[in-house]
Amino acid sequence: MPQLEVLTALDQAKTQWYHFTAIIIAGMGFFTDAYDLFGISTVTRLIGRIYYYEPGSASPGTIPAGPNQALNAVALVGALCGQLLFGWLGDKLGRKRVYGMTLLMMIIFSLASGFSFGSTAKGVLTTLCFFRFWLGVGIGGDYPLSATIMSEYSNTRTRGAFIAAVFSMQGLGLLTAASVALAISGGLNNKYPAPPYDVNAVASVNPQGDIAWRLVFMIGAIPATATFYYRLRMPETARYTALVERNNKQAAIDMAKVLDVEFKAVDLEPSQEHAQYAFGSRKFWRIHALHLIGTCGCWFIFDISYYSQNLFQQTVYGAIGWLPPAKTVSALEEMYKASRAQALIALCGTVPGYYVAILLIDVIGRWIMQLQGFFFMSVFMFALAIPYNHWKNHNHTGFIIIYALTFFFSNFGPNTTTFILPAEIYPARFRSTCHGISAASGKLGAIVGAFGFNYIAQPTSNPPPGYPAGIGLRNAIFILASINFLGLVLTFLVPETNQKSLEDLTGENDDDSPDSVAMVENKTNPA
Repeated sequence: MPQLEVLTALDQAKTQWYHFTAIIIAGMGFFTDAYDLFGISTVTRLIGRIYYYEPGSASPGTIPAGPNQALNAVALVGALCGQLLFGWLGDKLGRKRVYGMTLLMMIIFSLASGFSFGSTAKGVLTTLCFFRFWLGVGIGGDYPLSATIMSEYSNTRTRGAFIAAVFSMQGLGLLTAASVALAISGGLNNKYPAPPYDVNAVASVNPQGDIAWRLVFMIGAIPATATFYYRLRMPETARYTALVERNNKQAAIDMAKVLDVEFKAVDLEPSQEHAQYAFGSRKFWRIHALHLIGTCGCWFIFDISYYSQNLFQQTVYGAIGWLPPAKTVSALEEMYKASRAQALIALCGTVPGYYVAILLIDVIGRWIMQLQGFFFMSVFMFALAIPYNHWKNHNHTGFIIIYALTFFFSNFGPNTTTFILPAEIYPARFRSTCHGISAASGKLGAIVGAFGFNYIAQPTSNPPPGYPAGIGLRNAIFILASINFLGLVLTFLVPETNQKSLEDLTGENDDDSPDSVAMVENKTNPA
């Protein structure tokens, strides 16, 4: 049956200013996401030196295993819950009604994290973990809503680039987190130098060290706050209004407010609602079971690798000598050097990967991009692991270049495509729900990576206090390389969606009435 005119207009619309506005508004959630999830790695050892240092320790800054795992994983657990909850609410109540709520949670709990309180180390870490859990819920809710909204606003020709541009804000968030930590630690270290390290007395913590990590968290709320008002003003997507609420006339009115097309409502009888298969029904599983296995499985596999690498970059930097032994530098000097290393990797590998993905995703397609991304991630991780001792002892520069390339192909690959595909292949009435389930599978993989990698990457002998002996960093990289190859295999379960209408992909054109209540007229080229 013919597609509704308002949806045809969306598919064929030229790129307009509102598309770029929507990218910024939606993307600011992902900026905050990366800032908060990955920014923790820049301050973890500083928190350890402030709250967990014990005189006589040869490794100041090491947080015991339990609190350290909680600190790294609690936001991921919250994100998993948020993806499931807000994904379902996005289909149940509409995208717009719950969209501002996720950003508000990120603002509130970013600020609250900086005010974590307690008279003991346990008290401070407990309140910080509480706030970061709820911060994670808001972050998680942004995934299905932003992806779905951007896919439903976009035209067919550049839909992939628009959704990828929203997701690319994650790269800027990661780079900004490292840059903010770099500026704060450098500035405070110069103004408030630390006393010399004394293994029997002090951890060489600068007087203002406790302020540094709190500022890093709180500054992350600023960009989100700047776009909160504009997010509340975004209209409901025409696809939700027309295909889920069955209000074609309102869909035309909403889109006329933001797109450079003129819609004239026609008083016709409302279209009758056709029988539609429900989420979880037998027909749903017959049509989408393999799709769901593919989108969930690929995201799960990818995030094991990606979050392992991001959350524990300091382990890698220490192993190759980019970070000096903790007892040779002050707490803020250590934070400065760790932040500098993270910023360099983000600038040289992570961020360029996002932008190459934006440029090419509508040219080569999602499927090929995801396939080659998993392939090259495996190749470069094997290239790190096989001659690991050579890199570690003789060629640190070569190690960092290859390490950065794994991040480049992560983003010019599955980190981008796993976000885009679930927003395209499922019908509008449960698009947000299925995206939330797929994203939650990814966060489950991130939790596995955050817990598992931190343990298995420990040395085979003399691990830090509270940790069992691991298999070493080299063997951990071997495992991650093999996991990436499994992601390549699962990619064969997802279809190519490039240059296809959402309704053609999902079969919703067959569900709708042929009667349209909106005629479309381009303002610049009247009929």
